Amino acid sequence: MATAYSSAKFVQPLSLNSTINGRSRDNSLFDPLKTGTSFLGSTRKLRVNSVHSNQGNVRRRLPVVAVSEVVKEKKLITKQEGLELYEDMILGRSFEDMCAQMYYRGKMFGFVHLYNGQEAVSTGFIKLLKKEDSVVSTYRDHVHALSKGVPARAVMSELFGKATGCCRGQGGSMHMFSKEHNLLGGFAFIGEGIPVATGAAFTSKYRREVLKEADCDHVTLAFFGDGTCNNGQFFECLNMAALWKLPIVFVVENNLWAIGMSHLRATSDPQIYKKGPAFGMPGFHVDGMDVLKVREVAKEAIERARRGEGPTLVECETYRFRGHSLADPDELRDPAEKARYAARDPITALKKYLIESSLASEAELKAIEKKIDEVVEDAVEFADESAPPPRSQLLENVFADPKGFGIGPDGRYRCEDPKFTEGTAHV
Repeated sequence: MATAYSSAKFVQPLSLNSTINGRSRDNSLFDPLKTGTSFLGSTRKLRVNSVHSNQGNVRRRLPVVAVSEVVKEKKLITKQEGLELYEDMILGRSFEDMCAQMYYRGKMFGFVHLYNGQEAVSTGFIKLLKKEDSVVSTYRDHVHALSKGVPARAVMSELFGKATGCCRGQGGSMHMFSKEHNLLGGFAFIGEGIPVATGAAFTSKYRREVLKEADCDHVTLAFFGDGTCNNGQFFECLNMAALWKLPIVFVVENNLWAIGMSHLRATSDPQIYKKGPAFGMPGFHVDGMDVLKVREVAKEAIERARRGEGPTLVECETYRFRGHSLADPDELRDPAEKARYAARDPITALKKYLIESSLASEAELKAIEKKIDEVVEDAVEFADESAPPPRSQLLENVFADPKGFGIGPDGRYRCEDPKFTEGTAHV
């Protein structure tokens, strides 16, 4: 029986900005307005081959790989794995849909960036991690937190600005953090999370090699978007990670748009994954709308990092179904382009695969959807009923030692003084 995931073939990547023998190379690979095979999935092993130069130095032949749209005709996952992937993706989608409702009802404030359409990336990577592994996110971080195991109640409460949130209501939409789950934060400014992730990976290597903690094989995932790949932190940290062979995977969530700027108009060479070998690491491009293809590449990249073989750059070409944020009317993208990607919904594709591969029945998947609906509704009720942060929390986590500013000589918080906000607007 034909499925959405059938046999595979390897192809070489194409350069979008050059010609061969006077003929222009096909640039449809990264053109979201063209039909055809614009997405490339990968199951190729991330192996690095070494050769010796005449000077005796070791030079690595690093793969810059794009492979065909389809993967091997085999069961890539077990039933249990399939149901876990489906549940995590449904949780991400349902949670974000509820966030939109709550935002427009005035329950959330500020900028809220939703993840709809990109669930295959978060699920495909994060569900392969151990609890001790770390994740560093972006401002589009709710679903990364959920995939890493942060309870829906804690994430929703944070969005509501309540004391029961994972950051006690002080982080909000763009700054999810959980020490318990090794979620090292969402970051509002693009690129600022990459150095944090690189530092976390260095910690793992230091603990293993210097402190001799033999069981410390922890890996860090650094998520960021296509726009970040033109920033300095990206290049600096790729260089450092490759130089020190850090256990990190750099995951580019290329949704083709940076707010209203097309990736094709902003980047001299849109094929981001080709930047990996320039810094001494493998670079891979994968169909980010297909959780099974993402999972295959993620598995190899994570295991490679865990073995001590260094970092990998993985570009997941995906698409967000909503505007940049809930304040974005999303009028700049071609409606036909949006419709074409909506037809490639990663959740629908996985559901089809599970049923056609006899890994799950329609009834089992419906039961998961019902369960998740209840989880999300419970999260909203919990967040709505939770108390806001106490006034005394206002100056916490601002200074390492708040004494002399946040705490008065009597040991009480200065903000508890009725005159603390005298002359300022009432909040």
